[in-house]
Amino acid sequence: MIARRLFALAILAMPAVALAQPASITVENPWTRAAGQGMQGGGFLTIRNTGTAEDRLVSASSPIAARVELHTSLRDGDVMRMRPVENVPVPANGSVSLAPGGLHMMMIGLTRPMNVGETVPVTLHFERAGEVTVNMAVQAAGARMPMRH
Repeated sequence: MIARRLFALAILAMPAVALAQPASITVENPWTRAAGQGMQGGGFLTIRNTGTAEDRLVSASSPIAARVELHTSLRDGDVMRMRPVENVPVPANGSVSLAPGGLHMMMIGLTRPMNVGETVPVTLHFERAGEVTVNMAVQAAGARMPMRH
């Protein structure tokens, strides 16, 4: 009798499992710029969402920074200013780029230097997809885009 009930429960649970989708977020070209210990550094990358529902990047973290914030850059007259944002929407079947002069991550309070040629780990926290950890390639200070090999 117990076996029949367990079997019935398993059958009822199957449609819910079938509807669950694997993570549909991929990250391309993660990079940052060289920066000294105690300083701050920017994080740049492209996020692709191959799913049918919008997702949101809600936060990020790294073992080499006291905190990581999501920012945007806005022009205020002749001055570019950075402002924190609560999240970064990633459209269904679309992408969003975090790049210099636009949306980006700020790694604040670096616990060690970021040296050219290294990679630094950053974990991205998504509303739907959960956590995705990437290794950001460290480029020269002042770089405007990742170097291609």
